[in-house]
Formats: sequence, C-alpha cells, structure tokens
Amino acid sequence: MTRTARAAQTTSGRSPAATRSLLYGCFAESFSYPLGELLEHIRAAVLADRLCDLLGELDQPLLETVDVPALCDAGKEEDSLAVEYTRLFDAGLSGPVCALAGGVHHGPQMQTMEEVLRFYNHFGLTIAPQMRELPDHITAELEFLHFLTYGESELACRGEDVAAYQRAQRDFIARHPGRWVPRMREKLQRATPMPFYRELARLLERFLLTELERLQVLHGRASLKPIGVIASVDV
Repeated sequence: MTRTARAAQTTSGRSPAATRSLLYGCFAESFSYPLGELLEHIRAAVLADRLCDLLGELDQPLLETVDVPALCDAGKEEDSLAVEYTRLFDAGLSGPVCALAGGVHHGPQMQTMEEVLRFYNHFGLTIAPQMRELPDHITAELEFLHFLTYGESELACRGEDVAAYQRAQRDFIARHPGRWVPRMREKLQRATPMPFYRELARLLERFLLTELERLQVLHGRASLKPIGVIASVDV
C-alpha cells in the first residue's frame, strides 16, 4: 500500500474521505433533538435520501439493507418524535432509558470523557462553553469523525500522506463509538423505539464497524489500552 493519497473519487466526484465526512455529519445531525428543519427533513424524506446517497457511494451492501420508510417515520403527531427522543435519551428520574453518552455504556464516564478530550485537544479542538452536550455525547464524537475525515480529504486533495488521519479515525472508533454504540443499540432495541431511531442506530452501528474493519486492514488492529499520549499528527 502506498502511504501517499491518490486521487480516488466516488461516483459523485467527491473523494471517499469527503463522502465519509458528509456522512458522519449527517449521522450527527440525525441524533440531534428533532425540531425545526431536522424534523421537516425527516418527514419529507430529505434526510433518508441524503443518508442513502452517501451510503450508496461507500457501501452498496449496507445501502441495500436500509429501511427507508423507517427513516421517514416521524410519527402521527407533530411532536411524536420529540416526545420519543425525550423518552429514550433525555434524563428521567433514574436517568435516560438509553443514554447517548459513551461513558455511560463503557465507563467510568469521567475517564472516558478525559480520553475523548485528549483526542479533541490534540487536533486543536475544544468543547464550546455554550455547548449543551458532554464531550462523549454521540453528536460530539460523530462531529469529531466528521472533522478527521474532512482533514483526510484535504490532505488527499493535495496529494499528501493521509495515514495519520486514518490511524486517528481507527483508534477513536475502536476506543469510543465503535465500542459503545453497539451496546447503546441493544439497549435501545429493548426499549421498543419508534422506527426512526431503531433504524438510525442500526445503520450507524453497521457503518462504524465496517469503517473500523477497513481502517484496521490498512493500518493494523487498534489498541484498546487507555490512551495517555496520542501520537503526533501534523494538522
């Protein structure tokens, strides 16, 4: 394998890394609270079409399993999906039915958040003070993968070495969302969720696992030992 990126493109003309970046961003948005434009895009099948288009560029077998009607199902009432989001993911008297924070599923949570922050800080990223979610929340972790794949795409466009960004994706997926999203999905399934969240979690789990397999073929298996220092990456 050559370590310098070649000008590979998907059927859209984007590089595969650029498509992955868009897909991670789309998944992150999909796990946000379903109001306004997001809710409109779910009901109008805009979100489903976007997910399918991006998945189709990267993983045709996974695309063929997508339950498209489920991804358009926001319920009968205007607030059905928002009520369901609150039931499943927001804290109740004894905590959420199914937390969207990695440290809840694979803790201790403080240690998990500290390690996630090491990844973010290493790439010059910080959690904005006004941000409501914790660093190990699914939207924050998916936005970080969006950032890493975007960085890989930018390097690829310049014909530069992308291996460090790919290894960072591999290590982060293995240690964080790839480790806990399957547990979250199993717990979610037991809570009999609305079809939208059931299918969204299933798709994300499958995509993360296929991405981890791909990256481990390229760069070897990721270590699951706690990370104190992250290998240097030029950003």
